[in-house]
Amino acid sequence: MLGIRRISVGVTMRPLSVADAGALADAYVRNRTHLAQWEPIRPEAYYGEAWQAADLARRTAEADSGLGVSLGLFDGDTIIGRFNVAGVSRGPFQSAGLGYWVDHEHAGRGLASEAVQAIVGSARAELRLHRLEASTLLHNAGSQRVLEKAGFERIGMAPKYLRIAGEWQDHALFQVILHD
Repeated sequence: MLGIRRISVGVTMRPLSVADAGALADAYVRNRTHLAQWEPIRPEAYYGEAWQAADLARRTAEADSGLGVSLGLFDGDTIIGRFNVAGVSRGPFQSAGLGYWVDHEHAGRGLASEAVQAIVGSARAELRLHRLEASTLLHNAGSQRVLEKAGFERIGMAPKYLRIAGEWQDHALFQVILHD
């Protein structure tokens, strides 16, 4: 799923591999403060190359099994974002979840919108999914706009859905139907 895709001038998106662990760790270190408000509290080891290599090895195995894909957004060789299609379910559900972030220095330039639209197209054409779902914190208007531009619609609110920044927080739920 999803080979190398041009997202913007000088910006590409491609599947991440274990070889990207150092660059991904650097991206997380650069964005640690920025991402803290949107993500679970991470152990210190999370920001190191070894942790990222182990995570990427697991996600590569999942990709090889058709269960998901982890994508990096690159400006040259620098990772400036991450997009995960995870939890692919087959059978009657044909669904997966989407999560993502963009580097604080590149946010607001439309890169997330372009990347999510490319992922929706691939989820439809390549993964042959029926639906893709995503959630955002209730106050994350920017991410909600990204999803809406890609055809997602808000389908509800999940109280205390995920433990983000150390607290159980409510999330807006979104989905896009890819095939009728």
